[in-house]
Amino acid sequence: LQMLEQQVVGGEQAKNKDLKEKQKRRKKYADERRMQLVAALQQSNEDSGDWVLLNVYDSIQEEVRAKSKLLEKMQKKLRAAETEIKDLQSEFELEKIDYLGTIRRLERDLMLFQQLLDQVQSLVRRDCNYSNLEKIKRESVWDEETGCWKIPEPVIQKTRLP
Repeated sequence: LQMLEQQVVGGEQAKNKDLKEKQKRRKKYADERRMQLVAALQQSNEDSGDWVLLNVYDSIQEEVRAKSKLLEKMQKKLRAAETEIKDLQSEFELEKIDYLGTIRRLERDLMLFQQLLDQVQSLVRRDCNYSNLEKIKRESVWDEETGCWKIPEPVIQKTRLP
């Protein structure tokens, strides 16, 4: 009776170890896949949940309506993203124009000051330490706390003959 029962419960393949091993692997794979799907569902929000689940529809019209709604949602998201991109690009362009204008203005100011220095340098007495601009530049130090240059005080060096 037991022999008959074992043959009936498992069929002809009841003692086949390869088949049992194959069934265990299939079950393990199915369990892993199910866990992956559950994890994906938990991580996804309600909008992306439509992409993860397979929906069953009663008719083709119902499927078309559902997919049309999903398409409209995605098109709205796309339009919003495109608008955001255009806004960022226009903001970037305005900042770029502003920076270029600032750079041009600073270059003009620098040229003005350089020309003024060149003109004034010839008027400075030779015995003053300000007659050598390169030396003044080397001796000047940038102060981080005050945000300005500390330049040496003007000194006139008088030479006396004995």
